[in-house]
Amino acid sequence: MKLLYNANIHTLDSANPHASAILIARERILAVGDKETLENLAHGNIKKQDMQGKTILPGLTDAHIHIQYYSLGLAKVECETKTKEECLRRVAERAKTTKPGEWVLGHGWNHNEWSVSGDWPTASELDVIAPNNPVYLTAKSLHAAWANTSALNLANVSSDTPNPKDGAVQRDNSGHATGILLETAMQLVDAMIPEPSAHDIETAIEKAQPILWKMGLTGIHDFDRRDSFMALQNLHANGKLKLRVNKNIPVESVEQANTLGLRTGFGDEWLWIGSIKAFMDGALGPHTAAMFQPYENEPENRGILNMDGEELFEHCRKAADVGLSMTVHAIGDRANHEVLNAYQQLRAYETEKSLPHLRHRIEHVQVIHPNDAARLGQLNVVASMQPIHAPSDMLAADRFWGDRSALAYAWRTQLNHGAPLAFGSDAPVESPNPFLGLHAAVTRRRADGSPSGEGWYPEQKLTLSEALSAYTLGAAYAANAEHRLGKLAENYLADLIVLEEDIFSIDPNDLLTMSASATMINGEWVLQ
Repeated sequence: MKLLYNANIHTLDSANPHASAILIARERILAVGDKETLENLAHGNIKKQDMQGKTILPGLTDAHIHIQYYSLGLAKVECETKTKEECLRRVAERAKTTKPGEWVLGHGWNHNEWSVSGDWPTASELDVIAPNNPVYLTAKSLHAAWANTSALNLANVSSDTPNPKDGAVQRDNSGHATGILLETAMQLVDAMIPEPSAHDIETAIEKAQPILWKMGLTGIHDFDRRDSFMALQNLHANGKLKLRVNKNIPVESVEQANTLGLRTGFGDEWLWIGSIKAFMDGALGPHTAAMFQPYENEPENRGILNMDGEELFEHCRKAADVGLSMTVHAIGDRANHEVLNAYQQLRAYETEKSLPHLRHRIEHVQVIHPNDAARLGQLNVVASMQPIHAPSDMLAADRFWGDRSALAYAWRTQLNHGAPLAFGSDAPVESPNPFLGLHAAVTRRRADGSPSGEGWYPEQKLTLSEALSAYTLGAAYAANAEHRLGKLAENYLADLIVLEEDIFSIDPNDLLTMSASATMINGEWVLQ
């Protein structure tokens, strides 16, 4: 039994919001209150720990992360740079230490940040700095890739390669492939890269866990696929999984899940089934998010819509029949509209068939049409959003969506309309650090203070309490785990973090450098 006392505890429990001590028995919280009261409750051997006035919060959850890609990506070239020249320099340095013929992999570039014109990079620029290696660099959005000629040749991608469904091989004015691959076209080259072994993935995730603990994360909702699920299961079986994981299943597996009778929530307190994940469109960065009206200055481009609401509903129906909830990637206003149409049909189907009304989600909700703004709340659909995207994307959103950005990354709008909020990062698209997300949510500014003191569309800002709730209570609700996670209360799992300062008393800019000084999961310190 552990007693943590002399602490500043924000429980996020509305019935008992503040306390100075917490009593833990094995993996669960026995009571929260003051030291004297809890000492009277304790029996047998008790280990007391003076927290010296430090702040304690419930452990935070990243409600949208790609844990396999994030973990493996820690070894890739970091391509998120202010200039293209710096990105090329980093790739060149890696190429110098890579054997001829071996792949040079990187992630994070964003051409929209490199120049006002937003010109795309080309294969020839990589050819110069890495003449002896195939190079493949995924964009920050994960919806585009930049490859050199060697990589294109290995994949037999040429100017004559037809565009795959829902993707494109970018071509210049002469019709020649530029080296940029959009959406499903990325798979042409990606398929040539040697697959990491199961051991590689397990090792990478295990090594990533302490990084996430330091960020204050005790749980994640994972959106990677089978290999990630297998690695997580192996880590769990060997007692090495030290994060709570809500595991989502790709839509191409909905038939198998239906046949097996898998249900949302199946598993245990460490690893359990979440939702069926589908993709409705692309992303803002490569201009593939599906929009009602064209992108600014691109009169022929309305993005890529992978399917309409009717087709999505067919997937929803198969999931609902066995008790699986749905979650759908939707960035553009047209994509969000089609998902909401499908969910409206799904709610009617659930009622007609006397099925439970499950907790369906939309991942991102990055820009929504005014006519659809209230529909998530009306349908009780979780708005699974990533506040860190707003400061990162604001310049591109203004440039390519114009006035539509008034309802982009619109957390306040969704909260006011009654939609449950669950916050994450979409790592490796962004850093999984939730304190950066909290800063974005309460300021809508970049680290340098831009675009203004008030922030970008400041009417969409949240209070710190509201934003913190989306990383705790909201994430737990979205994962059907609100009875055991998200707050510090009797019989809840003892997942908590310790901060040197009171998060509610600091300047919002201090969130940018905040981290956990200690992290407890399942009643045991994993970081001190």
